[in-house]
Amino acid sequence: MSATGTPTEHVVVVGAGISGLAAAHRLLRRGARVTVLEASDRVGGKLLPGEIAGVRVDLGAESMLARRPEAVTLAREVGLAERLQPPATATASIWTRGALRPMPKGHVMGVPGTAAALAGVLSDEGLARIERDAGLPRTEIGDDVAVGEYVAARLGREVVDRLVEPLLGGVYAGDAYRISMRSAVPQLFRAARDHDSLTEAVRDIQAKAEANRQTGPVFTGIEGGVGRLPLAVAESVRALGGDILCRMPVTGLRREASGHWRVTAGERVLDADAVIVAVPAPAAAALLRAEAPEAAAELSAVEYASMALITLAYRRTGLALPEGSGFLVPPVDGRTIKASTFASQKWGWIAEEDPDVVVLRTSVGRHGETEVLQREDAELVAVSRHDLREATGLDATPLETRVTRWTGGLPQYPVGHHARVARIREHVAKLPGLAVCGAQYDGVGIPACVASAHAAVDQLGGDLDGVRKLTADPVQSLHGGAGE
Repeated sequence: MSATGTPTEHVVVVGAGISGLAAAHRLLRRGARVTVLEASDRVGGKLLPGEIAGVRVDLGAESMLARRPEAVTLAREVGLAERLQPPATATASIWTRGALRPMPKGHVMGVPGTAAALAGVLSDEGLARIERDAGLPRTEIGDDVAVGEYVAARLGREVVDRLVEPLLGGVYAGDAYRISMRSAVPQLFRAARDHDSLTEAVRDIQAKAEANRQTGPVFTGIEGGVGRLPLAVAESVRALGGDILCRMPVTGLRREASGHWRVTAGERVLDADAVIVAVPAPAAAALLRAEAPEAAAELSAVEYASMALITLAYRRTGLALPEGSGFLVPPVDGRTIKASTFASQKWGWIAEEDPDVVVLRTSVGRHGETEVLQREDAELVAVSRHDLREATGLDATPLETRVTRWTGGLPQYPVGHHARVARIREHVAKLPGLAVCGAQYDGVGIPACVASAHAAVDQLGGDLDGVRKLTADPVQSLHGGAGE
């Protein structure tokens, strides 16, 4: 299978999230015949457009990194160029130590270049602890290390608990003391290996960023919500001749003696020259167990975090919110919500859809937390309103509320994640005509998923450059302000 684009080549893509759709789109543009099989009744995966009080909103991820080309380029290719829209405000806050405080600048995923960068967020003792970094002996980090563990050893736990944790938690819904620095903050990992001091490493990152200053916004959204992206990609896939079949769970995947693949989906059996598996790790493990048991075992070990998004709509009359896009909440402060987005202030198109309606959303749930997500929707709305009142003084009754649960929505990247991904790909590569992609490999953001999809397509055609680059240097997923 070359996947270079002859019409006779048939590729089955399992999964119609943004990874699977991006893979299908790339395959079709190269001339392959493509069938996408999706178990659920819709495309898009974690990207979900919705509506509240007559206003279009995102009920899943709401922004994408604009400083990486993959997602923005895909959006343009499928006709959304004029719909790309940066946040109306890039300022956010952190709700900690009893007050909303401006989000510090001059840090890399919460790790500062100087103690002064975190003034106002940390205590005097916490700031003094950062100053000790320059005099500490070098900390060897080896092949990988947990972000929280390393940063706490260099700068103190307060930096981790008050800033690194809420920022990483917003991306992964995980525990900073378990998350891999190599996989989750690769630029910091590389710099830390080259410097004796962590703050010096951060200043080096900042100096290089300044020297290579990029113009334009760091993040972007899409008018109507980034949930429009998979819909537009799916429409383009169909226009290019691809088939997308929903409610079609794949139950079997076998490689025939001929080298072709036999894909079973319910009562339907498809014959394919190649297969791209673009589903979450548990489903991928089940599909690969027969043909790639070692890869399946590695995928079965990938953990996931669950979370819920609570979207609330209010009448604007008499409503006063703090400025900015919202706020993050460190777990150490003992609150229930972990973030809130002032969606009508963050996205101009939401404010324009109905100037009389204000939309906010909160998020709850971190890795290992089960009790909060077992609560009824009404309880999650109540605790969100309670925390919003404590943080901002907002005491109005919402016009409408929506709770969206993402069970097992976010893959975790613990120490050693990069090595697991390399092993998975090594096992998969033993089977010609098979590739994998998705959020569990090279980054959880939209650009990472698209990059993973493109690398999988290239791999089928014999080009391993993309896979090698991603395995060595995953796509860092940043936090888009607040409430991701």
